[in-house]
Amino acid sequence: MRELRGFKTAKEAAERFHWNYTTYSQHERGQSAITRAAKEYAKAFKVHEGWLLTGEGDGPTGSDRRTVKLMGYVGAGAEVEPDFEQVPEEGLETIEVPFPLPDEMIALGVRGDSMLPVYKNGSVIIVYKEQQRPLEAFFGEEAAVRTSDGRRFLKTIMRGANGVNLLSWNAAPIENVFLEWVGEIFAVLPPLAFKKVNRQGGLQGNLRLKTA
Repeated sequence: MRELRGFKTAKEAAERFHWNYTTYSQHERGQSAITRAAKEYAKAFKVHEGWLLTGEGDGPTGSDRRTVKLMGYVGAGAEVEPDFEQVPEEGLETIEVPFPLPDEMIALGVRGDSMLPVYKNGSVIIVYKEQQRPLEAFFGEEAAVRTSDGRRFLKTIMRGANGVNLLSWNAAPIENVFLEWVGEIFAVLPPLAFKKVNRQGGLQGNLRLKTA
């Protein structure tokens, strides 16, 4: 679940959630019982505590749904022009994933390489369809965002002098923009971790990107 939440190493997760790295890494390797820490880990990784401890019962979301609609793209170093965001209600694709999902999730394809190494071009992020927290709660976090002029990005959100600043690891910042929506990331899937069940239309062939 740590990897599905986008953390490549135990150290990255420990730093993000302010855990003691030695203790957390011992818990991951099964070298120390996690009973006392299970509730905190479950909350951070958005899983059920009982499932985290035993692997039995309800999975990460308490749901058996293992498909999600691909509802467009986010730019990591490239912006998706709003004129080409006319995604049908049923989505562009239906994607099958290897774990259960709650109903309120959607998928977005990643285009660009400014958020390497975690978010690779061609990977898919699964996000909450509706914004779960106020904007200020996302400062310092990576998320999918839609700006007030309709562009979609995968960026780190920071407070700006006027609006917010959107930062990438390998690209220039986008400064002082306003956001209409923030999609909290639930899981990150590399290209080989999912399969497309069906194709809903030919919009992808007309998708236009430009450098941000």
